[in-house]
Amino acid sequence: MAEVKVTEGLLDVAELEKRVASSSNGAICTFIGQVRNNARGREVAYLEYQAYVPMAEKVLRQIAENAEVRWGCEIVIHHRTGRLELGEASVAVVVGSPHRVAAFEACRHCIDTLKEQVPIWKREVCPDGSYWIEGEEALPIEAS
Repeated sequence: MAEVKVTEGLLDVAELEKRVASSSNGAICTFIGQVRNNARGREVAYLEYQAYVPMAEKVLRQIAENAEVRWGCEIVIHHRTGRLELGEASVAVVVGSPHRVAAFEACRHCIDTLKEQVPIWKREVCPDGSYWIEGEEALPIEAS
């Protein structure tokens, strides 16, 4: 059932949760990543995400399908691209499962693996400049 999408559109988390809600699922676990106003001691004005969408969706699908098999659940993952303002959701991982433990574990696995493997790049725009983010490291972007 795995559903994945990389989009410039806003994420409708309630709609995504409906996609895994069923009479056989006793648990729905939702992770939402949102744009915060600070990172690594810097003020953040907004974020920009870029992706090669076909490849990003392929890797997201592999992550979701593997987790569905491993934990016996249903998974929806949507990730934004483009400019995101403070407070906007950048990623949503929604897991429907018969049991809460599997839902929590699958959800955490998906977001952690997504951050490690999916070719989506994040740029933080701050008052003192812009930075590409690689793990926990911020790489300054030279002004042109």
